[in-house]
Amino acid sequence: MAVALTSSLIEDARLTGRAVGAFNVITLEHIEAVVLGAERAGLPVIIQISENAVAFHSGQLMPLAGAAVAAAEIASVRVALHLDHVTDLSLLHQARDAGFSSAMFDGGSAPYADNVASTTAAAQWAHANGLWLEAELGYVGGKPDAPASAHAAGVRTDPSEARSFVDETGVDALAVAVGSSHAMTSRTATLDHELIGRIAAAVPVPLVLHGSSGVAAADLARAVSVGMRKINVGTALNVAYTGAVRRALESDAGVVDPRKYLAGARDAAADVVADTLTLIS
Repeated sequence: MAVALTSSLIEDARLTGRAVGAFNVITLEHIEAVVLGAERAGLPVIIQISENAVAFHSGQLMPLAGAAVAAAEIASVRVALHLDHVTDLSLLHQARDAGFSSAMFDGGSAPYADNVASTTAAAQWAHANGLWLEAELGYVGGKPDAPASAHAAGVRTDPSEARSFVDETGVDALAVAVGSSHAMTSRTATLDHELIGRIAAAVPVPLVLHGSSGVAAADLARAVSVGMRKINVGTALNVAYTGAVRRALESDAGVVDPRKYLAGARDAAADVVADTLTLIS
């Protein structure tokens, strides 16, 4: 089927009180795992390619994006494509022609006024080119360019400021800081569900949870119930993927054919996708 629109998947989730899972990919096997997991769950999904993943592929967006488009087109469920954590406007400007229907512009670590200015410009370009744009307000922990902890004073998203930010920038979705942190390998983050509810009531756009790999299942389900509509997952895929590779190599020191260990890695990551989608839907 045709590549789905992120906006359509998010709107369907909003109308039914669910969330859509958005999974960050680095390799072809990641892409295949996301689609396989979504098909196992029988639910729509968003494939995300981050600016960091593009950098890993020598700064080239099109090869990985092309693989994601091809996988989406042959999937039996709806699959959308999202460009994640973009700070480079030249990369954002490649999104439309690479098959993306949405992007996340990341000005979250900048002072408020600078974040508004840069995000407004990104949103104006995105809308002029038919793209749905997500932005971030507050500090979601785990980024190397910001020193604060996700639980430090002053880093959480303020509901009234969130409303002003959305009104000023015209963004279509807002990633908020409510206690999660990027790159967590254990599910020990503490979410502020009361704050999520207040932000959801204050802003007219869907809320996005970054750093969801570090959130326990019950907390994640509760976050959806109080207003989260897009759930971003990256590290949990890599934990499952790398764990399967490590076990395969430890069990057979002589293996040299990558298919023998990547098949299990792909399957383990697909399980994470299926379980997450089922939990939040």
